[in-house]
Amino acid sequence: MDIEVAPGVTVWAESVGAGEPLLLVMGANTSSAAWPAELVERLAEHHRVLRYDHRDTGRSTHAFDERPYAIADLAADAVAVLDAFGVDRAHAVGMSLGGTLVQLLLADHPDRLRSATVFCTAALSGWGSVELPGPDPALLRMWGEFTDERTLEQELDWRVEHWRLLHGTGLEFDAEWFRALEERVMAHSGREDNPAAHAVADPSGLERDLSATTLPVLVIEAPEDPVNPPPHAAHLASTIAGAELVRVEGLGHALAPALVPELAATILKHTLRVTTL
Repeated sequence: MDIEVAPGVTVWAESVGAGEPLLLVMGANTSSAAWPAELVERLAEHHRVLRYDHRDTGRSTHAFDERPYAIADLAADAVAVLDAFGVDRAHAVGMSLGGTLVQLLLADHPDRLRSATVFCTAALSGWGSVELPGPDPALLRMWGEFTDERTLEQELDWRVEHWRLLHGTGLEFDAEWFRALEERVMAHSGREDNPAAHAVADPSGLERDLSATTLPVLVIEAPEDPVNPPPHAAHLASTIAGAELVRVEGLGHALAPALVPELAATILKHTLRVTTL
C-alpha cells in the first residue's frame, strides 16, 4: 500500500498476520525489508504486524533534496500509516531511530498506542543528568562514506562491513547472512544506492519529557551496541515512568539471526501481557 504523508510524498506499507496491531518502526536510512523475516513471522503469529518504509528508503518516495523534512515528521508518518490501515491503537516497536520515533509517539500521540518497545536507541530527555558514551569512532568514519560512489559489489561489501561494526563482538558475525539481507533490501527498493537523507534531516525539536507516561514501555538493552552502548538503555528506562528494562545478551545494533527467537519472545511477552490487561 502507498500512503500519502505529504504533497507528492508517499510511504509504502504492508500488513501481515492477525490480532492486535503491532507497528514496526525501523532505524535511520533503512527500509522495512531490514526486519528479519523470521522476526516478522513470529510476531505475526500473535499480532497484525504493520511495517513500512520511511521516506527516502525502500519503495517510498526518495525526494529529500526537493522536499526536505525534519526527523519529527517521520513520527507523523507513523501515525499516517496507522490511519491508512484503520488502526486506532497499536503496539509500537522501534529500533534505533525507530526508537526515537516511538518515544515521540508516546509523548505526542499516546492515544494511538497500546504499548511501546524500544531498543538500540537513546533517550529524548535527561542527557544533562548523566554522562553517556557516543558511537564507536570506527562507525563515525564509515558514516562519512555513506554517499561515496561504489560499484554494486563494492556497495554490498561496504554494507556488510557496516553491519559487522554494528553487530558488535558478542556473537559470531554471519557475513553471508547480512549480505543476503542487503541483496533483499536492494531488491525490495529497486535501488542500489545507499540512502542517507536521514543523516541530514533536521534533528531539532525532539526533546520530550516522558516521566509521566502511563503506557506500558519496554526498553531492551543491547549490551554490544556500538551506537548507543550501555548505560544508554538504563538511562532511557529511567526517564520513562514505569518502564521495564530487559537485557538481551549478545544483542548489538544489528538483528543477528541467532537472536531473533529471543528478541521476538521478549517483545511478545510484553505485548501479550498488555493485551490481557
